[in-house]
Amino acid sequence: MSSGLQEWLDLVDEHDRVIGRVERDRAWCERLPVRVVNAFLVNSRGELWIPRRTRTKKTFPDSLDLSVGGHVGAGETYEAAFRRETREELNLDVDTLPWREIAAFSPFGTGLSAFMRVYEIRSDAALAYNPADFSGAEWLTPRQVLSRVAGGEPSKGDLAELVRRCYGEEHGD
Repeated sequence: MSSGLQEWLDLVDEHDRVIGRVERDRAWCERLPVRVVNAFLVNSRGELWIPRRTRTKKTFPDSLDLSVGGHVGAGETYEAAFRRETREELNLDVDTLPWREIAAFSPFGTGLSAFMRVYEIRSDAALAYNPADFSGAEWLTPRQVLSRVAGGEPSKGDLAELVRRCYGEEHGD
């Protein structure tokens, strides 16, 4: 969304109400409350499409990631950000697939990094993902994701917690 320019985000209060604007880098350095979207691509077997971030990523390089993730830009809605990020990262138009919002979280009291909405996209299709974002991907059960993260595999900060909160640990292999 920034293409070399500073990215502006909505600064929000503890109730997710917009109270101003903040530059993305400042928001993360100062741990200010902002908004993000995340999504899991789920196949008919209940497996999650888990990509690996490229080694050139500024944060969490070469780490397991959510199927889709990104910031909600200043003045943008959660759903608009979800649609944009899904197009940018997975080259998917969500209007052509079944999807739904499955969760909304606050960083207050959860340990998660930001206010977020989590979406689920249903598809068995092979993806033409953006190679600038991901170096590869695998279909994994929620249990496999949690096991790999618990075993020390590098992952994006909120991945394991979101898998636990959205799919629980009882999902089988």
